[in-house]
Amino acid sequence: MRRNSIRDLTLAAMVAALYAVLSYFSNIFGLAYGPIQFRFAEALCVLPFLFPATAPGLFVGCLVANLLSPYGVMDIVVGSLATLLAALWTSRIRHWWMAWLPPVVCNVVLVGFTIAFAQVGMTAALPAAWIYNGVTVGLGELGVCLVLGTILLRTMPQIKFFHDLIPEGRLSYA
Repeated sequence: MRRNSIRDLTLAAMVAALYAVLSYFSNIFGLAYGPIQFRFAEALCVLPFLFPATAPGLFVGCLVANLLSPYGVMDIVVGSLATLLAALWTSRIRHWWMAWLPPVVCNVVLVGFTIAFAQVGMTAALPAAWIYNGVTVGLGELGVCLVLGTILLRTMPQIKFFHDLIPEGRLSYA
């Protein structure tokens, strides 16, 4: 498949829209923002393992979703960049069972810091708040990526439509 094809662009756009919608859906239940997050859309962050073209779509979707963030511009920028970094890293992971790691690590560090900074600013309490928020965000991210993400990774190659979009080397695990 050639780079930046219409199919890649369409796939990225669909993932961006799905990410934003799922995030807003999570927000209905109070799960999308805050120190304890269970953002359903984060399960999509494992998709770059199968479809590297989804990485920019995840970034755009997260950017749109974070427009509602109570943590303001910092979360819009840092949170979206955390998703982009995780997506690019995930596209380079070699084993499907490790696809959950980049989103969890990036969110623990970057989103944990963003929330902590919004809560306590640059004070002596920042390291403790960063650790607390990193752990709580990480646990939610781990749950979403391991459970829902694994379901995606194991199911999508079985669907003929998606099977044709997955690069050859990525199908060997299915």
